[in-house]
Amino acid sequence: MNRNVQSVPFGYEPPQEKQKGTLIYYDTFEDTTDIELDLAVDSIERYSFDKLVLYPLHEETVRRMRKEPVSAFHKREKRLHEWKKGRDYSKVVIDGWEGKRKKYTPMDSALRLLTEKYKAPYFLYITPETANLFATFASFEEWIVKIRLLLTTEPRDIHPKLAEYEHRWSVIVSS
Repeated sequence: MNRNVQSVPFGYEPPQEKQKGTLIYYDTFEDTTDIELDLAVDSIERYSFDKLVLYPLHEETVRRMRKEPVSAFHKREKRLHEWKKGRDYSKVVIDGWEGKRKKYTPMDSALRLLTEKYKAPYFLYITPETANLFATFASFEEWIVKIRLLLTTEPRDIHPKLAEYEHRWSVIVSS
């Protein structure tokens, strides 16, 4: 067992971290504009997040969750890399795990991976439609106590479970 002994002056307190937590942008990124991505980056600065994780969904996941067609995963991921390259953001990470799996990934499996991989606390940046869909899952009550939801816009319709946990989500307002 390796032990590192350090000597510190009496009363020393380590400096507090100014950046904390992870903002996870869970989306298809099919119709997401550069302005919306820049708004997410502004949110990590405004709320002092340590990292923004862009998590594009695989076509099979989208097909099962929303039943809508999307372009190929690699095309959407390539567009995200081009967007990031053009702006040189060091706090932005594009997680391509679903692309490696090449199949349907349940939302709770994706969240489990992301919470094991990145630093807490966790904030899930999603659309109101995805939030309502997330509220229908059996694992919603287990996850809503571990993460907070940040919605891209004000929802028109709210799922009853989402309304029950209204204190665990908020809407990002563009400045």
